[in-house]
Amino acid sequence: MASASKLAFASTDSTTGFDRFGLDSSILRGVSAAGFVEPRPVQVDTIPAALAGRDVLGLAQTGTGKTAAFALPLLQRLSRERRRGPRALVLAPTRELATQIDAEIRSLARFTKVRVVTIYGGVSAHGQIKALRRNPEIVVGCPGRILDLMGRGVLRLDQVESVVLDEADHMFDMGFLPDLRRILKALPPKRQNLLFSATMPKEIRSLADGLLQNPQVVELAHSSPATTIDHALVPIREDRKRDLLDRILNEDACESAIVFTRTKHRARRLAQQLGRAGHKAVGLQGNMSQPQRDRAMQGFRKRQYDVLVATDIAARGIDVQGISHVINFDVPNTPDAYTHRIGRTGRAEREGRALTFVTRNDVAWLRATERMLGNRIARHTVEGFEAEPIESGNGGAHAGSHPRGNGRHGGNGRPGSGGSARPRSGNSSRRRQGRGRRRHTSSSAQRQGQQG
Repeated sequence: MASASKLAFASTDSTTGFDRFGLDSSILRGVSAAGFVEPRPVQVDTIPAALAGRDVLGLAQTGTGKTAAFALPLLQRLSRERRRGPRALVLAPTRELATQIDAEIRSLARFTKVRVVTIYGGVSAHGQIKALRRNPEIVVGCPGRILDLMGRGVLRLDQVESVVLDEADHMFDMGFLPDLRRILKALPPKRQNLLFSATMPKEIRSLADGLLQNPQVVELAHSSPATTIDHALVPIREDRKRDLLDRILNEDACESAIVFTRTKHRARRLAQQLGRAGHKAVGLQGNMSQPQRDRAMQGFRKRQYDVLVATDIAARGIDVQGISHVINFDVPNTPDAYTHRIGRTGRAEREGRALTFVTRNDVAWLRATERMLGNRIARHTVEGFEAEPIESGNGGAHAGSHPRGNGRHGGNGRPGSGGSARPRSGNSSRRRQGRGRRRHTSSSAQRQGQQG
C-alpha cells in the first residue's frame, strides 16, 4: 500500500473529488499537492463510514488505495482536536510496509500539525523512543517492536482512539496473531477499529468478528487479481526457467520487474546470475541491516536497479511505482500468495503483466489456485520454450474461457506486447550493455528481519 495510495493522477485544477468528504482545507491541500483528483472505489466506500466513527472491514486487492482510505479519516479527526498522543495506532506486518504507510500519511498530512512516528525492529530503538516522548498523534509499527516498547514502558496505548490493522492476512501468515491479540488487549475498549485485508482466511474472519462492531464492509473482488493485470501461466521445464527469464527480461516492454522465488538461497543465486548476465538486480536479505535494506529498495524505486529478486515474505511490503512485470520464477506456496505477488504490478489503475513459470510438479498448486479464483488462468507459450500443456483438472474452472482479470489480451500465447518474447533489437542490446555489469548478492527478507 503506500506512495499516497495511488489515487488518480490529476491536472493542476485545485478542485478535487475529495471535496465530497468534507475534509479540512489543510488535508485537501495535501491531497492536491500530491496531484490527485478522484478518489478510488475503496476510498469512496470507506471514508464516509470512517469519518462517522464506524468500524470498517475493507477487503480489497493490493494497490487499490487502502492506505488513504484510513489515513484521511484519521487525519481529519486528529487535526480538529489536538491533544497528547498516541491517538491512532497503525499495525503493519513488515518494516517496508510500515515505512511506506508512514511516508503516505506524512505526504497527506504535510499541511497539518499531525505528527507520525514509525517503529520497527532491526534498528536501534533509541531514536524511536526519543520520538515517542514527543507524544505523536499517530504511531505506525510492526507488532514485535510495539510489544517491546510497551514492555519497556515507553509506549502507552491508553489514549488510542483508532486502531488500523493493515494486511491482516499477511500478519496471520507470519504468525503475528498472538501478538495482535496482546496489543489489542492493551487498547481502550471504546475505540474505532479499521481492518484491511486482501484475503479473508477463517482465522482473520474470527479476529474480525471479535474486533469489529457493526462494521461498514467494503469488498472489492478481494480474491481476484485486479483487471489491470494481464496475468498468465507459462508452462516450462525446470531446467529452462533461467533462459526463459533472460528472454523476458530482455524484452523492450520489460522496464522493471520483480522476480519471486520460493527460497532465499534460490533468490540469492538467481540475483547473482542476473548480475553476471548484465542486469542491474538487487534483492532483500534477512540479515541485511535496515539501512542496507532501505538503500536496496530506494535504488529499485529510483531505477538504479531494474530487477528486484524476492520471496513471499517481502511481497506485501513492496509498493513501487511503474513496475511493468512480475515474474513468478517459482509458484507461490499458497493460492492467496498468488494474488499478493502479482498485485505488485498493475497498481493505481495502470496496466501491468504477471507471468508464472509452471512445471509438471506444480499441478496441485495450480488446481488450488484456479479453484480459489473460480476461473482458468490463461496459458502463454514462448517461441523456443514450448512445453507440454499443464492443466489443473478442475473441470468447469477452466472451460476454455478467459475470465475477467485474467489478461487484457485474452491468452494470445504471447507474454510480450502482441508477440512472443524476443531478443532486443540492436539499439535495445546497446541499452542493456549500458546498464553495466553489477553483481548484487540477494536473498529474501526473513521473518525475523521483517517483523520488527
